[in-house]
Amino acid sequence: MLAVYTNSILRGVPNFITSDSLLHLYHIQFEEILRSLEIPVEATRRFITATGERVERDLGYVIVHAAGERTIDEVVFARPGDMILLGARSLEGLNLRVDPKAKQLVNAGPILAGAA
Repeated sequence: MLAVYTNSILRGVPNFITSDSLLHLYHIQFEEILRSLEIPVEATRRFITATGERVERDLGYVIVHAAGERTIDEVVFARPGDMILLGARSLEGLNLRVDPKAKQLVNAGPILAGAA
């Protein structure tokens, strides 16, 4: 899926990565790309956009690849005009964080776990 972000940058389509889990939980990708990959629709959810618009979008399940890591997550079938987004849940699952100085995704460090 990382190639999708790279290709959209080359085409001038804006990408957005967020670690704000209250603002953006879902990984959002263009509907036509997901359908061409034969990602099945598993559910439909309602969202409120940053501009206050109420929209309804299909959801599916994917394996997300970024910065040499991979995880599973829900993906939103975005429509033309929707923002491409790598959400907080995907970032957490990938164990990545945004390095604002380098403007790239980097390893988030050790994963905390409880000991018995």
